Amino acid sequence: MTADQVRQLQSMLNAVLKPSPNLTVDGVFGPRTRAALHRLQLARGTIPSADTHKLVSASAPASSPSEGHGDADRWMTIAEGELGQSEIAGTAANPRIIAYHATTSLAAQSDEVAWCSSFVNWVMKQAGYPGTGSAAAKSWKAWGKSCEPSYGAITVVRHHKAGADAATGSSSGYHVAFFLSKDAHHVALLGGNQHDMVKVSRFPLASYKIEALRWPG
Repeated sequence: MTADQVRQLQSMLNAVLKPSPNLTVDGVFGPRTRAALHRLQLARGTIPSADTHKLVSASAPASSPSEGHGDADRWMTIAEGELGQSEIAGTAANPRIIAYHATTSLAAQSDEVAWCSSFVNWVMKQAGYPGTGSAAAKSWKAWGKSCEPSYGAITVVRHHKAGADAATGSSSGYHVAFFLSKDAHHVALLGGNQHDMVKVSRFPLASYKIEALRWPG
């Protein structure tokens, strides 16, 4: 979906669903928009017109042709359940982030150590898939198999200027997270260590290059 299509969908969901999900009309197909869409799909009799029905059908998240959207739900439900986990200021560390780190060979004991790859490793392990076992975001470039932009695809991006990535604190410029949506100017990802927490962020394509989109293989 384009960002404009997602905004159209969000506006429709706000108007149709009772109670309203009060979605922010921002063009990002994030967890709240996805949950609202599922609510509507469970109550299709409330869809006001054939045009709106057509919009909902066309707005289903993209999926890998070989795996299907249902498989992505296995790990994305887990990833979405971690939204809001964040670093603790000072010398203390969030034990949940330490648990993410434990799935890598580095096994860092501080939540100040870059943890985007640790988060993806932890999520995939919980979903029953082997990860890379590496704390390096770029390790995911060779994992699984390549795929098209698809909901839940493991996405490796790289900032054009290594060491300048304020959004993720990455010294290498690499970051890994889960794909949500993309338009001409941004890619929306759900990931860890995004402004020091698990959240949905929009990465400007003027500053970030999508280096890889990967799917379990």
